[in-house]
Amino acid sequence: MTDTPDQNDTGALHHMRRIRSFVLREGRMTPAQQRAFDEHWARYGIDYRGDARAHDFVASFGRQAPLVLEIGFGNGEALAWASEHDQARDFIGVEVHGPGVGRLMNALAAREANNVRLYRHDAVEVLQHEIAPGTLAEARIWFPDPWHKKRHNKRRLIQSEFVALLASRMAPNGLLHLATDWQAYAEHMLEVMEAAPDWRNQLGPGQYAEKPEWRIETHFERRGLKLGHGVWDLLYRKS
Repeated sequence: MTDTPDQNDTGALHHMRRIRSFVLREGRMTPAQQRAFDEHWARYGIDYRGDARAHDFVASFGRQAPLVLEIGFGNGEALAWASEHDQARDFIGVEVHGPGVGRLMNALAAREANNVRLYRHDAVEVLQHEIAPGTLAEARIWFPDPWHKKRHNKRRLIQSEFVALLASRMAPNGLLHLATDWQAYAEHMLEVMEAAPDWRNQLGPGQYAEKPEWRIETHFERRGLKLGHGVWDLLYRKS
């Protein structure tokens, strides 16, 4: 689709662009990860443009299929698994950290995956400028940085302005799946989402969900569970 993104987003999200939900501490990429950019970016990567034209994902994937967006995919373990086991849908991954993007591209290339495209960019700007209104069937935000110190809470990605923007990009009844292993952030997510007029809790008001089968347990999650962390999932539908 090539619809122009809603210009009403600009003012509400100017503040969000100044207060980032991430800090880019770029680690050194391995030779294999760097080679992934050299050899596979043309196939799997989408260069962020930031102009008035939303990206044409039908052209990128070569078909019309439901679109699933994963924001902050880390090392790409969950996204690689999901795309392999749900080939009827197309997946868009957004991640700012190069090593994880490179690692995922190598995994995708190893099995000749065709249903994944990646941005190495800020998710807020990708949503604003690259994704047309009403196009996403699902969005996944799993284990975002909790910014656990109180003075840093304003950096959390899940805020009212952000979930309003995300709702504008969802198809009717589209699904938003949040997950965190930080209880205070889970409570914050629940508070924000319950107050959001564009979303309804799939399990009923104020309810967390059991871990759905489509969210695999990653290495990161297993490590947290060994440390005694809980895990909270939230499922919301676009109203």
